[in-house]
Parts: sequence; structure tokens; C-alpha cells
Amino acid sequence: MTGTDLGMPAFPPFPEAAREAVHDEVLRANLRHATHTIRDKRARAVAELDDWDRLRAAGKAIKDHTLRHLDRYLLQLEAAVTAAGGTVHWAVDADEANRIVTGLVLATGEREVVKVKSMATQETGLNEALEAAGIAAYETDLAELIVQLGHDRPSHILVPAIHRNRGEIRDLFRSEMGRWGRPAPEDLGDDPRELAEAARLHLREKFLRAKVAVSGANFMVAETGTMVVLESEGNGRMCLTLPETLISVVGIEKVVPTFRDLEVFLQTLPRSSTAERMNPYTTMWTGTGTGTGTGTGEGDGPTAFHLVLLDNGRTDTLADEVGRQALRCIRCSACLNVCPVYERAGGHAYGSVYPGPIGAVLSPQLRGTATPIDATLPYASTLCGACYEVCPVAIDIPEILVHLRERVVQGGPVTREGVRVRIRPAHGHTAERAAMRATRLLLDRPGALRAGERLLSRARRLRPQRLPGPGRAWTDTRALPDVPAESFRDWWARERKAPQK
Repeated sequence: MTGTDLGMPAFPPFPEAAREAVHDEVLRANLRHATHTIRDKRARAVAELDDWDRLRAAGKAIKDHTLRHLDRYLLQLEAAVTAAGGTVHWAVDADEANRIVTGLVLATGEREVVKVKSMATQETGLNEALEAAGIAAYETDLAELIVQLGHDRPSHILVPAIHRNRGEIRDLFRSEMGRWGRPAPEDLGDDPRELAEAARLHLREKFLRAKVAVSGANFMVAETGTMVVLESEGNGRMCLTLPETLISVVGIEKVVPTFRDLEVFLQTLPRSSTAERMNPYTTMWTGTGTGTGTGTGEGDGPTAFHLVLLDNGRTDTLADEVGRQALRCIRCSACLNVCPVYERAGGHAYGSVYPGPIGAVLSPQLRGTATPIDATLPYASTLCGACYEVCPVAIDIPEILVHLRERVVQGGPVTREGVRVRIRPAHGHTAERAAMRATRLLLDRPGALRAGERLLSRARRLRPQRLPGPGRAWTDTRALPDVPAESFRDWWARERKAPQK
């Protein structure tokens, strides 16, 4: 990956994209309603558990342990999947993952696949790669179907079509559904039940016809080789049980050591994402089924199972002692729903399939900070800390944001494709670097700092309303604080000399 998701155009820097998005009143209304509703429901669901903090700590510990021993658990997973009749493929990057999947589909002789919602395949641009090879990929998640019909991009981890309202979805179904399969009813309204029924009828024929399915996975269990998919609609289970061939593309960080570890995440993920006590559909499979696919045998599940383990920058991220905690992410989207920046700018402004606070720390690590969009993502935050407070695996997103900002401004050593290299500072931060150097020199000299504080206090009436030069961008959206008449140092010295009452 070189700064854009495969199959996607180059994205503008976050400030430019966000500036346009915040002026879209319909988008802001959709986002405000959806994020407030989801986060309020989540808060109530989490409050039901007296041991939520302990579950959160347990999830963090499991993920940290797994990442420290990732090589061992991945080899254990490969052995378990193979023993259960599956085939494991290793993909170092998006291109290799797409080549593997495309080759596997072509080998079946089929020219269409049904897909379970998968952020890993969005990350690699698999749909576009399949289309280039003459293979049609049909999204079966309702929100992903809406995005696909609209020739759009997802804007939320949990609710990819969060930027669309019911009227827009009705119009999309009426105009586009017939081009992909069964058309929507001509008198289709915008009632959610009508929309869901139109999608169900449209997708049902694809489920019954498809011989090949592509999925991701929420978790992979190393000790048993079990894949776990959590979803809310049942479409995933149709894709995972009916087709003869199942291909799962999963990031290597999704592995957990034991089946018992799922106990923690099957409690925290549903409550943090959909605010449910238990996920409506939790599908687990190990290797291949006993039947022959498409209901022709005695058992459920595919007769051929392929697992594609995707790296695509993850081992490079693992080498960063601060940034690696982003790999704990279980894709619950809780951080998006509490983020004031995401609520106003929306997901498309992040230029990645991973929007919101987690995208602001994950994308620049997976793709590097060489492009304008990735160099600006660490600044797409107020550092308010709300994302850390709701994260079910305690990812300190503000800490990573500050860490990545330092990398953007200063450059320095990073790991790229397994090799330690030194990157140059991003373009446009010369003034910031100069200001930080001057600040460091001043803080290293207490006498000069004290003199500067006194001079600033005496000249406080001359304080400008806006800063000149590069500082203008800061005061365009913020009020310059008043300068106190007395510095803290002078106040402290005076108070210590004053008689105690």
C-alpha cells in the first residue's frame, strides 16, 4: 500500500476533505443522529456489567500476549487449519492477497462470488481486483450492499452506509438494484422493513446460486484453527454455509491463542459495537464441512476452505513499541461514535477503509506517512481522550496520535517491509520544527524563560487577536488566550514569602 487503498483514487489531505464535509448539512445530520443513538445504547449496555473494567483489562492482556508471540500462534493456527482440511496462504501485501484470491476463484471455474462484510478485503481492494479478472463480487451485508449499489465508499466500521438516510437508500434500490440482480419493487417506500425485505429478496437468489464465498473473520483460534464471524443479519451465515468454496482473508493480528479467550471478546465486542448483550449471529467453523456444499450433502459448510493470512504492514506496525497497540483493535467502532471530529467530518474524510480515531492511528502505520492524507491523519483529533475511554481493549489512541505527529514533523527511524529505515520529515512542517527547537532551547535555560515570561506579562496589552505567518492557521479557529499579569513562577515565589494565615 502506498497511501491509497487499492482501487481507490488518491485522497486529499484530511483538512481539505473535512472542510468540505462539515458544510454538508445532510451528512452532518445523518452522522449526528446515528452516532448519538449508537453511543447512548452502548453506554447502557456496558453499564449492565459490573466487571466491564476487568473484561477490558483481560482483552488488552490477551491481545498484548498474542502480539508478543504472534509468530508462534500463527504457525500453530496454520497447523490446526491444515489438519482440519483447510489450506493456508500467506500474503505479504495487498497485491499478493488479491492474486491469491483471484487465482483460487478462477480455479473453480466460477465467475461470481458472494461476500461477507470484510474490512481486510476492502483494505486490499479485492472487489476491484476481481472485477479486473472478470469476476463479479456481490456484497451481502445490507449496509455494504447500499455502498456497492451507490458506487460509494464505506464511511463507518460498523455501519458503512451511515452517511445515507432512508430516502437516499430507497432511491438507490429503485435505480440500481435491477442492474445487479432482482430489481426492487416499483412502489418501494422508505420504511426500514420494506427496504430490508427488498434487500432480502434481491440477495436470496445470489445465496442460492453462488458456489464461492469470500469472508473475513473477527477472530481466529490458534489451538483449534477455528474462524469466528460475528454479524447481525444472517447474511454471513448464508455465505459461510451454502457455497462449496470459502475463501477467508484475515489480518494476522486477528488470532487469539485459545478457544477460551473468546469468552472475553464475545462479551465486549457486541456491547461495544451494536450495544447488544450477545451477537445475533456468531458463526464458527473449523476447516471444511462434511457435506458437498449448496445443500447437496449431509453436513453444512464448504468442501474447500482457504485461509489467506494478510500482513500488509502489520509486522512493520508490530515493530513500533508505541504504535503496535493499534493492532489490538477488534473493530467495534466505539471510538468513532464518541469522536467529535468524526461526528462532524464523517468517514470519507479519512481517505481509508478505517475511519475515525482508529483509522487516524492505523492507516498511517500500515501505509506510511509519505502521502498528504497519511501525514495529516494523526492531526484529525482534538486529543480529548474519549476514544481511549470507550475502547474495549484499552488502546491509548491519543498517545499513538502524539507519537505519529512527532514522526510526521521530525521523521526518524521506522520499519518498512521488515527493514529499519530513517524517513524524512513530512513536507510543510518546517515552521513547527523550528518552533519546537526554540521551545526546547528556552526550556533548557530557566533564566531566559523567566525573563521571557516577565516581558510577555508586561507587554500583554499588545497581544494581537491573530498570530502572523504559519500561526494564522491556529488562530483562524481558536481564540488566542489572554496573557496573565503575573507568571506562575513569580506568583509562587511571592506566595511562599507571604506570611501564612
